[in-house]
Amino acid sequence: MKKIQLILFGIGNVGSTFINQIIQAQKVFQQQGLEIEIPIILNSSTAFIKDEGVDENWKANFVDFGLPYQVEEIIDYVKTKNWQHIVAIDATASSEFVNNYTNLVENGFHIIAANKVANTLAYDDYEFFREILKENKKQFLYETNVGAGLPVVETIKNLHQSGEKVTKIRGVFSGSLSYIFNTFSEENKNFSDVVALAEAKGFTEPDPRVDLSGTDVARKLLILARELQLTYNLEDVKVKSLVPAHLAETTSVTTFQENITDLDEEFQLLKAELNENEVLRYIGELDVEKEILEVKLVKEQKENPLGALQGADSLFEIYTESYGNQPLVIQGAGAGAAVTARGVVSDVIKLAERIDCCN
Repeated sequence: MKKIQLILFGIGNVGSTFINQIIQAQKVFQQQGLEIEIPIILNSSTAFIKDEGVDENWKANFVDFGLPYQVEEIIDYVKTKNWQHIVAIDATASSEFVNNYTNLVENGFHIIAANKVANTLAYDDYEFFREILKENKKQFLYETNVGAGLPVVETIKNLHQSGEKVTKIRGVFSGSLSYIFNTFSEENKNFSDVVALAEAKGFTEPDPRVDLSGTDVARKLLILARELQLTYNLEDVKVKSLVPAHLAETTSVTTFQENITDLDEEFQLLKAELNENEVLRYIGELDVEKEILEVKLVKEQKENPLGALQGADSLFEIYTESYGNQPLVIQGAGAGAAVTARGVVSDVIKLAERIDCCN
């Protein structure tokens, strides 16, 4: 039986769902010859440790028995346990936590990240971390960085590594923005009301500008470009923000929410300009041959794959030399804690297949 210990950083929506999915899937893991435990769970300030792995009472135990910690203390504690296969799961959205990755790897941790930050650092830092991984013979998996639970990163990586020439990637990269524009295009609602509805359903970040600014889509586009060994940085992505300059991040979230109706006039005009068979879509596009990375608002025909999207689905069109003008299309739920957490679980299983067997 191969035994794997997961050290989970971040117990928000994705992290909490991940814990429950791991607990519920124990019999399935055992059938695969795996024993997967989560002995340590942490938020930004508090750690709860249970060497034999947390159980369904983890939330109450975290509140009752959690203690303040420093990351270095967690590393030192793990060293005392002589666990053979240790994986740090980054379910945070923290740019600061990524600074711990090198130390974790150098102290025996593999890393699985839902957090996109490490893969969108300046290219020199991105490459440096991959050298650290090679030197320490550790794995770094991050399928959920793009497309939540969809196999987008793996597909791009496999195409490239097989020698296939990827010429273009385009699509609706954001489940939250997919929902917003699907709803706005089809229903008689103000744009601000649709954004509020998406926020109420948990599709957007607490500050919807994170989604509307296009930064999240730009990060995903950059991650895919780098899977093709393209040496771009985030500032190379041309982004059309949907947030008016006077409501940008220099103002508070409260101010933005109070003035969100300022978006309505522009989007109503854009909607009025649509033909009967057209819808608005906010897409990311990488044109490898033209060296263009762009996040933009476009009109799409309803009968096209992008135009026919429903709900909060994401869709990725991958054009390659072999596929020609007919792209490979990956489509499915692009937002939500359940699908993202399940994608992280899939990365755990994938990692388990790669690491040395056995205890």
